[in-house]
Amino acid sequence: MPSPRIRDTILVAGASGFIGRALGPALAERYRVIGLSRQDRGGSDGYERLLRCDLLSLEDTARALEGAQLAVYLVHSMMPSARLTQASFADIDLLCADNFARAAAAAGVRRIVYLGGLMPGGGGETKELSEHLRSRLEVERALGSAGVPVTVLRAGLILGAAGSSYQIVSRLVRRLPVMVCPRWTHTKTQPIALADVVKLLTFAIEEPACAGQIFDVAAPEVVSYLEMMRRFAALSGVRRRFIGVPLFSPGLSRLWLSLVTGAPRALAGPLVESLRHAMTARDDRLAQAAGVTLTPLDLALAAAIAEEGQLATDPLATAPKGSDPARSTVLSVQRMKTPKGLDAAAIAARYARWCGEALGWLLRVVRDADGTQRFQARVIGSDLLVLTPMPERNSADRFVYRITGGWLAIRDQAGTFEFRVLREGTTLTIVRDFEPRLPWWIYRLTQAFAHAIVMWAFGRSLDPRRQN
Repeated sequence: MPSPRIRDTILVAGASGFIGRALGPALAERYRVIGLSRQDRGGSDGYERLLRCDLLSLEDTARALEGAQLAVYLVHSMMPSARLTQASFADIDLLCADNFARAAAAAGVRRIVYLGGLMPGGGGETKELSEHLRSRLEVERALGSAGVPVTVLRAGLILGAAGSSYQIVSRLVRRLPVMVCPRWTHTKTQPIALADVVKLLTFAIEEPACAGQIFDVAAPEVVSYLEMMRRFAALSGVRRRFIGVPLFSPGLSRLWLSLVTGAPRALAGPLVESLRHAMTARDDRLAQAAGVTLTPLDLALAAAIAEEGQLATDPLATAPKGSDPARSTVLSVQRMKTPKGLDAAAIAARYARWCGEALGWLLRVVRDADGTQRFQARVIGSDLLVLTPMPERNSADRFVYRITGGWLAIRDQAGTFEFRVLREGTTLTIVRDFEPRLPWWIYRLTQAFAHAIVMWAFGRSLDPRRQN
């Protein structure tokens, strides 16, 4: 695989995050660097351009990747812009990674570089991992599913003033003169300075021999979270008392972190769940290959503390969603186990047939000559929802309907309903940009609830494990 050439185009997804903002200037002197962001912004942060892109949309992602030779993926726990979301963070991350992989393959991208998370035991025993770490591992695999070689850097806690994990540590120490420390504070971790992560990412981007490889990246020193907080207090010039308690309650710890630090529960929850695992590296071969001398913990903490006073915004504040405020839309992503050998069109057909059978007392499903499915109320005979196939988007592993009408939708603004086969045996159903006609409080209590139940029941009807 050839080395990147000066003025090659490198696209960075997650450019507006704290790692992306540091990586852009490091690459900009040698390459044409395009960043993807969820908000409309001009060129900044070292990027030639910062494009607005919704990674939940395959079409949007494909447009953004056109012309890129390499791509860097820094996206984690993507929070959607919809007013109502029926999806786990893991399913949202999986959908975004699958979109990125497909778009990169279509654009002829030579390689993807992904910054993931350290895996206990190398990630071999996925059943033992927290949901957060399983999602990181799943994203790694999804990024490589379309055939583009992927270089993976796995890091633990990254020490930078704007980093969410660092901010949680900082606020706990600064706001609590006496801290009750649950058992997870004794878990071992191997923090790494943001500047070192940027150097290692840059080397991995520029070195073709890194293609297809997985590297752990971490500073040499292994410490507990408790020891790190003690060092933070000493370097900050504050006296703190730490009292250990032999408890590990994820729910209580999540609430405690949110109340003390102001971190959103959606961020604190996955973090706490992962703290039962020791986050340590297996080796430092990437740092050795790159000739990078990794920053000692105390120096990395001191640099982050100095930088923290210069922050203009709150890193843990909820980011603006970037959606059209005039529209109230729905995102629903449901994961299903499906029989092997079924393509997306077959699963879509089964869904329409199943609805007509299982919900026949309520619905009648009528199929038009062009494949349009009309879900009609049996009592009054009028269309509730009308789903029209989109042949230009469909393939063996993807079947998309445009929601084109019915009493429950706003005509011409009602979004899409998609069946996506990710690999044999796993399918996502995706509703995007759906704008309901019902008032929101009624929609949430009726149509939204009914959709979740129907998709759950349909998934059970397909699950091969229930048919043996």
